Amino acid sequence: MAKYLIQVIVAGTQVVGRAFVRALKQEYTASQQAAQRAGGGKQGARKAAADTSLGMTLQEAKQILNVSDLGDVKTINEKYQHLFDVNDKTKGGSFYLQSKVVRAKERIEMDVKQTLDNKEKKSEAKKEET
Repeated sequence: MAKYLIQVIVAGTQVVGRAFVRALKQEYTASQQAAQRAGGGKQGARKAAADTSLGMTLQEAKQILNVSDLGDVKTINEKYQHLFDVNDKTKGGSFYLQSKVVRAKERIEMDVKQTLDNKEKKSEAKKEET
């Protein structure tokens, strides 16, 4: 009887161990794929920090404000102002949606600022090389 009990325990432990190893491998590959999508390295870390600080990705922010070109600041401001005014609580709008619009604009502004900073650093590096 004890022999069968030990065999059941060993078999169960082997099954659980294999499942655990398989889950670890899947998690590792998923994290590697996520790092590649985010850009990896410093760029990926910056994107992840921006996403977590404002709670929204750049793609979500672009969808909320319905913009595709981040270089067109005038259009971004016009769409932001329109959505902000439409969702004003005193006009029967939603404070939740209004706050999403504000966060979307902040997220886009953060990305534009980072892009400009990167361009400045590259131009300074080129000046130093010459």
